[in-house]
Amino acid sequence: MHTNSSVKIYERAKIVGIENIEFGENVIIDDFVFIYAKKPMRFGSYVHIACFSSITGGELVEIGDFSAVSQGCRLLSGSDDFTDWGFGNSTIDETFRNVKRLPISTGDFCVIGANSVVLPGVAIGEGASVGAGSIITKDLDPWGVYLGNKRIRDRNKAGVLETYRKFSGHDYS
Repeated sequence: MHTNSSVKIYERAKIVGIENIEFGENVIIDDFVFIYAKKPMRFGSYVHIACFSSITGGELVEIGDFSAVSQGCRLLSGSDDFTDWGFGNSTIDETFRNVKRLPISTGDFCVIGANSVVLPGVAIGEGASVGAGSIITKDLDPWGVYLGNKRIRDRNKAGVLETYRKFSGHDYS
């Protein structure tokens, strides 16, 4: 169990494998979040995992400081690939399934919009913002605003880091 008193896990959140999760400071995990931490997970400081989100798949997941996973998101570090030889589901032994498990990570200052899905192996760069309802299948470059995998504009990096400086009293490094 975590020992950090600044981590707030609401009563109706369900976490399997909490001993595999490293928490930063000031983390909030809302009611109705499901996390299955079969492998290590790291949640940085000032991280919010909003209601009805899930983080599953059996592989490493890292969420950077000052980041948010909005309502209804799915971070899937493992998934069956049905385009090849595998069949079945988790009731079938994995020797008959084509399961892909790859780490997921977000940099600092990332936001994943409501009802978005992040698939195995994706790295979301520092400061990236993902629009609601997106399906992310590949890495996203830092400081972009994305709808799905398409970068639609730049995020105001200088503005975010200036606000961070005011908040923390020092420059981001």
